Amino acid sequence: MSKELSPSTDRAYGVKMVCDAWDIPRSSFYNQHSSKPQTDEEPPPKKKRGPKPKISDEERLELIKQDVEESSFIGEGHRKVWARFYYDKKIKVAKKRVLRIMRESNLLSPYRVPQAPAREHTGRITTDEPNVMWGTDGAKVFTLEEGWGWIFVNVEHWNAEVLGWHVCKKGNRFAALEPVSQGVLKEFGSVEAGITCGLELMLRMDSGSQYRSEDFLNQVKAWGSTPSFAFFSEPQTNGVVERFIRPLKEQVIYGRTFRTIEDVRQAVAKFVELYNNEWLLEKNGYLSQMRNAYYGKIAA
Repeated sequence: MSKELSPSTDRAYGVKMVCDAWDIPRSSFYNQHSSKPQTDEEPPPKKKRGPKPKISDEERLELIKQDVEESSFIGEGHRKVWARFYYDKKIKVAKKRVLRIMRESNLLSPYRVPQAPAREHTGRITTDEPNVMWGTDGAKVFTLEEGWGWIFVNVEHWNAEVLGWHVCKKGNRFAALEPVSQGVLKEFGSVEAGITCGLELMLRMDSGSQYRSEDFLNQVKAWGSTPSFAFFSEPQTNGVVERFIRPLKEQVIYGRTFRTIEDVRQAVAKFVELYNNEWLLEKNGYLSQMRNAYYGKIAA
C-alpha cells in the first residue's frame, strides 16, 4: 500500500495512516493480504524429509515381494526379510524401513499377532457377600540377622478382612498355602477335603511359582475351591490383597529395621489385629466391624 499512489492527491500513504483513517486494525489488513488465494487444486503431497534413498519405496516393495515369494517358509516377519537383504544380498536398508513398507502393503505375518486368551474375569473383584472370593499374595522383607523373609496373607474380597497370614524364612508353596489354610479353618471349622464344596469359593492369586505349583493347586481344589489367576501385567485384578499389602508395608515395614524373622512376625500380628478391628475402608461404609453388622442383619 505504501508504494501505491492516491488517485486524488497523487501521494503515497503508509498502512498505519490508512488503517487509522478507516478505523481498521492493521492485523486485519495484513491477514487479508497475506492469505493464500483459495483454489480448487489439491495441494501437492508432502515429500518425505531427509536425503532421498537410492532405491525408492516402490522398488524396495518389489524386492520385498520377490524375497517373500522365494522364501522356503511362510509367515516370516520383517526381521528375516531384512536379514536376507543385509547379510545374504548385501543390500543396506534400515530394518524400520522394511517394517514400514511391509506394514503399509499388508505383508506382515498374520500369525505374529498374539492371540489373547478369553478373559474370565468381569472386571469387578469385590463381592456382595463373604466367602465368594479370597485373594492371596506375598511380600518380601529384609532382616539384619536372617536375611530376606516372606509375608503371606489371605484377604476376603468382600470386606478386605485378613483371614490368614504367615511370616517365614523360606517362601515356598507350602508357606504360601498356610494363610489360605488358616482362612478355611477360621470360616468353615475344618480343613478336610471338600469343606468348601457347593460354595463356589474362588481364590484369586497371581502367577507366582508358589501359586502355580501342583501341591498348591491340588490342595485348593481338594477343599472344593476354584483357583482364579490374575491377568498378566495387570496387578489390579488382584487388587484387594494388593491394597492390603500397601498399608502393611507403609505401617509396618517401611522405615523400620528388623533383626529377625520373629520380630517381623510380631509386628505383622499386631498390625493385622488392629487392621481387622479398626481399619476403615470407604467401600465398607467406613465400618470397622462390617462382618458383625452383616451377620447381625441376617440374624435379624
